[in-house]
Amino acid sequence: MTETDPTEAVGPMRGVKVVELGVWVAGPATAGVLADWGADVIKIEPPTGDPCRQFQRMLGGDMPTNPIFEMDNRSKRSIAVDLGTDDGLAIALELLADADVFVTNLRVGALARLGIDHPSVASRFPRLVYCQITGYGSDGEDADRAAYDVGAFWARSGLASLLTPPDGDPPFQRGGMGDHSTALAAAAAVSAALFERERYGQGQLVETSLIRQGAYTISFDLNLLLMWGVTLDIGDRASMGNPAMNNYIARCGRRFWIVGLEGERHWPPLARAVGHPEWLNDNRFAQPRERATNSRELISMLDEIFATRTLDEWADVFSTEPDFFWAPVNTPEELLNDPAFHGSGALLEVPDEVSTTTMVATPVDFRGTPWTTRSMAPMIGEHTREVLAGIGRPEAEIDALVASGTVVEPI
Repeated sequence: MTETDPTEAVGPMRGVKVVELGVWVAGPATAGVLADWGADVIKIEPPTGDPCRQFQRMLGGDMPTNPIFEMDNRSKRSIAVDLGTDDGLAIALELLADADVFVTNLRVGALARLGIDHPSVASRFPRLVYCQITGYGSDGEDADRAAYDVGAFWARSGLASLLTPPDGDPPFQRGGMGDHSTALAAAAAVSAALFERERYGQGQLVETSLIRQGAYTISFDLNLLLMWGVTLDIGDRASMGNPAMNNYIARCGRRFWIVGLEGERHWPPLARAVGHPEWLNDNRFAQPRERATNSRELISMLDEIFATRTLDEWADVFSTEPDFFWAPVNTPEELLNDPAFHGSGALLEVPDEVSTTTMVATPVDFRGTPWTTRSMAPMIGEHTREVLAGIGRPEAEIDALVASGTVVEPI
């Protein structure tokens, strides 16, 4: 693999050169994971920039930062290139010549028109790991169909339907949910392909798609349908067949979830915690089948009991039962104050021009080769001159490329 200055990057991907040609979220997020893990990511942007930069204006008006773009683009270098020109395309191919990984979520047709689709690139750079992310896969009638994760991951995969109550409206997903889970799958694929290349010396095409990630997210349901021909209804908390696998509200108004998945194991701790050990011998509730039959009555009784104490008070009670599993239903603000969240390593400090900026970490740690972020997201074309110099372009030639508009430097 190519070498980078070890003082600039740490982590298991240190020394890996990644070229990213991505827009919005799924492609840049994949390269963002690899950048967090230590890879040197060169982000190729059009002269107008990755459209994801628009979130700063769309959501914040005159806010000085761009949190959504920062999340997936920190620690990268940006070169702004007009790939519609011969000189611009030549620069992209020159960057790929010594790259380890190419990550893209441009549409299949656009890549083919540019001549940087996998068949064209693989013949020139056989060691390259080519990571392609699509909406609907690279085969079939929708291979070149435009997609965002709300459409391909959330709506078309069946996920939104399974979360829609009968006669209700489908819920809206949160931003980037499908993109970020797809990015983790793509980063895993890249890692496996690099491992394979180290053993046998050959790069390969790895692919994933938003619709496939959506299907995998609900694969329990889809496998039930495939193998048994049935689907499961969405849960109704007032009549859950297992009242120990349900959410309740404490006196303070906070909601919490009891996670008593194993009936025989988790029912006795619940009965004792709420002060009714006699329920263990009550014919209405003693066995899972009876609890399911009488679930409305039992849930109503539990509602009344849980409404007598605050969640903090219940937390003290629950702690006396080692086999009582539960979790608060946190708001984002409550999550940021949750000790478990901080203990999980979910936040990190990203160096900025003054000090550091707190952000969410990508969700994997490597204890033997720990990673850390190196910089905030780059400005459009912030590293154009640096990257071009790195592939051997002389200063006068870079000046000419800038003057012609083939490449762009930050203003």
